Amino acid sequence: MSACTPVRATAAHSRRTPDPCASRNGPAAGTRTNDLPHAYDHGHGHGHDHVHGPDHAHEHDHDHGSPYSWASRDSASAAAAARTQARAARSRWPGRRTPDAPPETSPGTEHEAANRDRHRDGSGAENGGHTGRSGLARDLSASITVFLIAIPLSLGLAIAVGAPLQSGLVGAAVGGIVAGLLGGTPLQISGPSAGLTVVTAELIQIYGWRTTCAITVLAGIVQLFLGMLKVARGALAVSPAVVHGTLAGIGITIAVAQFHVVLGGQPEGNTITNLIALPAQLSGLSPAAPAIGLLTIAVLLLWPRLPGRAGDRARRVPAALVAVVFATAVAAVAAPALPKVHLPSWRSHVLPESPQGPLLGLVAAVLTVTLVASLESLLSSVAVDKLEAERPGPTGPRSDLDKELRGQGIANAVSGALGGLPLSGGAVRGSANVRAGAVSRRSTVLHGVWVALAALLLVGALELIPLASLAALVMVVGIQMVSFAHIRNVHRNREFLVYAVTITGVVLAGVLQGVVIGIAVAVATALHRLTRTRITHEQVPGGEHRVRVRGQLTFLAVPRLSRALAQVPEGEKAVVELDGSFMDHAAYESLQDWRGAHTAKGGEVEITGRTGHRIAEPASAHSCTPWTPWRNHHCTRPRSGQQQAATPRRGQLLGGVRNFQRITAPLVREELARLAKEGQQPSQLFLTCADSRLVTSMITSSGPGDLFTVRNVGNLVPPPPIRPPTPRRAAARGC
Repeated sequence: MSACTPVRATAAHSRRTPDPCASRNGPAAGTRTNDLPHAYDHGHGHGHDHVHGPDHAHEHDHDHGSPYSWASRDSASAAAAARTQARAARSRWPGRRTPDAPPETSPGTEHEAANRDRHRDGSGAENGGHTGRSGLARDLSASITVFLIAIPLSLGLAIAVGAPLQSGLVGAAVGGIVAGLLGGTPLQISGPSAGLTVVTAELIQIYGWRTTCAITVLAGIVQLFLGMLKVARGALAVSPAVVHGTLAGIGITIAVAQFHVVLGGQPEGNTITNLIALPAQLSGLSPAAPAIGLLTIAVLLLWPRLPGRAGDRARRVPAALVAVVFATAVAAVAAPALPKVHLPSWRSHVLPESPQGPLLGLVAAVLTVTLVASLESLLSSVAVDKLEAERPGPTGPRSDLDKELRGQGIANAVSGALGGLPLSGGAVRGSANVRAGAVSRRSTVLHGVWVALAALLLVGALELIPLASLAALVMVVGIQMVSFAHIRNVHRNREFLVYAVTITGVVLAGVLQGVVIGIAVAVATALHRLTRTRITHEQVPGGEHRVRVRGQLTFLAVPRLSRALAQVPEGEKAVVELDGSFMDHAAYESLQDWRGAHTAKGGEVEITGRTGHRIAEPASAHSCTPWTPWRNHHCTRPRSGQQQAATPRRGQLLGGVRNFQRITAPLVREELARLAKEGQQPSQLFLTCADSRLVTSMITSSGPGDLFTVRNVGNLVPPPPIRPPTPRRAAARGC
């Protein structure tokens, strides 16, 4: 009986393991064993398998003179590496811990946990791993960046809807402070949004400004109740084609309306009348306003594309601020007579009026504001989460969408009561906040404070801004809402019809009507796909019968499926090809009943998927459950015809491979590809006996790349020093 000789840990060992099969009696050449937590089996294949995590690195001191020194790193670096690898493994295999993964607050790291607890913000979220002065400095810098974007954007949106200009600043300040404190997405920036522009403009034209403020208050109350009912995630069930189509339709409406302001005129009531009035507007063109508008657009488009290091430094200043400031300076010199921003005292506009008008129309108005504001806020929250997750370093918790909806409702109620525009979370400001380095909700609240101070102290400077420049800024924002990436995505997913119909409905009929039309078309399209099933039968050379099913297999297709299956003669071989992603219970029962009857009469049935791979029999066909394929030798399978003479294990290995390719491979293929590209970096060394009964990945709940397993008939490994058991030491019975 051979023994496994442990490999001495030396600095010459590499981190990666290019050839795991290079050595029979130990880790493969090129494996740095002192970087691997290890397991050992003492005795001759009849002992215990011990698994050690990196926290035991200090127990095997390299300076003790032992010829079997497994670790030479200090305990702090080992513990840090273990925590990093444990997090990576948990992200790859959610819902379980890696073998012997140390807890987050293991000894030596208690001070880190204490620091995290001390530097949590008011919501309990971690500040992105940045504490104390570092986190505050990053939040302060990000708040200034977003403030510089919010000022011109809020003024421009107020102009676009025909509201008092100070209402945009009130909305931005309330959105930053109230929604920032109470919302469920710490890095979300709320304020007046382009998505609400068309709705608000229609309400002001119909009911007037003060009644619109009352509608905003009521919409906020509805949002608050929806958040209390915890229905926020239900809003995400709306088809993305409908959502993006709605935003694109709003963007087109905004761009067409603001084009009139850029040309020096005033927009008409709706998009169609604005398009019809464009020739007359162009015929009486005055060059000053279009020149300022074009200058603003040029700076907006060119500023982010400045080359070199100077461009990198310049891009730290928002393009919107640079464009408006530059256009204001040029207008002050070249065209001082252009219409400019006027900010009267907002006292006369603060108190909302009781809504006057038909009750049904008011209810529709409240629901429209609620729907658009809620959808845009929730989608922006999801987008902010994705952007934060893409940043290097630790991230905070994911958004609480119900809390976000409640925060948006309270903010809208306060904004409407103070004479501000309706609010929602905005992707423009939210993404700018994340990219500027914000780590907590302090940046959101500070941005609102800066807007409030600007509204009080910088009125004289703001009144120098030409209206044409702000209109050009809003027009660019509207054009950017028509995203070519979204168009490609909906076209690839065969949702372009829904997208186009929603845009048309929003532009021609209004936001609420367009959303309803888009949802109706999306439902009709889904039903059409669900019921569109093609079933054919043919006999191929060799006598085999093929029944092909194209599309989703539901109860509506059961009669056609039964007719096609009835064409297969008794005792013949049949192949059923399923080229769909869904089968309901009625279709499944019909197919399985026919399969059982056909095989009982000596026939052979094979069911394959769209790739041609055979689909395994259902769990009811034998005694094994789907998650225990390793118990196949205990299973009793129905056999008939040729199967009676076959051995129970014939094709068992290939069947297991097929099951793996069908069920497990799609889940691990991406991770296996990453491991093949980057090389092995296992977090544990598992030294055990050569025994088919011991499945290391099963008893340790590990996955690909987690364990480096060395098997031998017998292993001789010196035991570690005897210490009292700790939570970081695990033992498993082996062999």
